[in-house]
Amino acid sequence: MTTDLRLNPDDYLAQLQALLPPGTAWPTDPDAVLTLLLAGLALGMARAHNRMADLVDESDPRKTYELLVEWETELGLPDTCLQGIDQTVAQRRAAVLAKLLAQGGQSPAYFVALAETLGYPGCTVTEFSEFTCEGACEDHLYDTPWLYTWMLNAPQTQILDFDTESTCEEPLRSWGDELLECVMHRLKPGHSTLHITYGA
Repeated sequence: MTTDLRLNPDDYLAQLQALLPPGTAWPTDPDAVLTLLLAGLALGMARAHNRMADLVDESDPRKTYELLVEWETELGLPDTCLQGIDQTVAQRRAAVLAKLLAQGGQSPAYFVALAETLGYPGCTVTEFSEFTCEGACEDHLYDTPWLYTWMLNAPQTQILDFDTESTCEEPLRSWGDELLECVMHRLKPGHSTLHITYGA
């Protein structure tokens, strides 16, 4: 559960007034000159405090906006799979998160999870086996090279809609799966052949 760290100027005004010594020389009436002075100080303090709270949010790659470029620079993004691809803020965050969480692997479950991290949920993996004389009549006639072939089945071509986190320069809707294809082909086992299908 996320705790809201932000405070408003009234919160700081109350704190400043609580620090005043007792006595009539230190009035806390709303119209008192001292209250107006402290209210001005409270405004700046609340602004500085809330910028600190923004920094806490920026330390989470799922929420970052102002420091997104710094996250990307630290992780070597955009990498070769992202060069020349116009990405939305959400896609850039997903790429940062995927790079941070990447542990490597060669199992079908790893590639399904990787696809989901990149924003492609619902993918499955199909593996093939060689046909032998013990095979059933309805088995496919795959020969030896198919032992090293696998297929990533994406439920549909990725459609990206404009949302509240989009910037003014982003299109209202875009289509494309260049990122998925590039990352999967780059990370697939070197001896294997990968095919990617859509709408499976």
